[in-house]
Amino acid sequence: MKADFVQFVKNKTFRKWSLVIFLGIILSGISGLFWIHELKYQMPTPVPANYKDVKPGSPISLAPQFAVDPQKPLFLHFFNPDCPCSKFNTKHFKELVKQYGQQVEFAIVTMAPDEQYTAKDIQSRFDLDLPVSFDTTLAATCGVYSTPQAVIIDKGKLYFRGNYNKSRFCTDPATNYAQMAIDSLLQQKQHLNFDDLAFRAYGCELPVCKK
Repeated sequence: MKADFVQFVKNKTFRKWSLVIFLGIILSGISGLFWIHELKYQMPTPVPANYKDVKPGSPISLAPQFAVDPQKPLFLHFFNPDCPCSKFNTKHFKELVKQYGQQVEFAIVTMAPDEQYTAKDIQSRFDLDLPVSFDTTLAATCGVYSTPQAVIIDKGKLYFRGNYNKSRFCTDPATNYAQMAIDSLLQQKQHLNFDDLAFRAYGCELPVCKK
């Protein structure tokens, strides 16, 4: 009887710890998924070791790849089709195009090899007929190291590079940085009075693109 009791206790203890370990694995998995899909995008995007900052006012040399009016400011939307943050930003970007399309030229810079996507693929995602570039070197040219990011070029110089909004879904009107930058430029303001959140990159690190 004593041996049976000891065995019963051992089996009960084993089952208890097996359940604890199993629940631990489940919680670890849930935590990992939460980090991948939510928490990591609430943190600033790590600055690459070889990153070179590009200050506002710096001359930006762009190849004649965009069929746009050179007399208008150029708004570049740096977009990664595989980045969740880029997908959440789509609606807001389309609203900017609709509101300012007569005054500002818009184009999409796709941070993915053009072997994976075509210009029509990207245009269909936005339902917009905008110029699409796969020249990933434009990111370094403009000082971009995260997606999504907004870049405004005026008269061949960088006017703004930064975030669309503090909110992941671009729902905070008080921090519509990209829109505020457009308004400031159209009002011919030379300097932007933004806090650090406007320029601190949030979102996805750039994918490794060989082009």
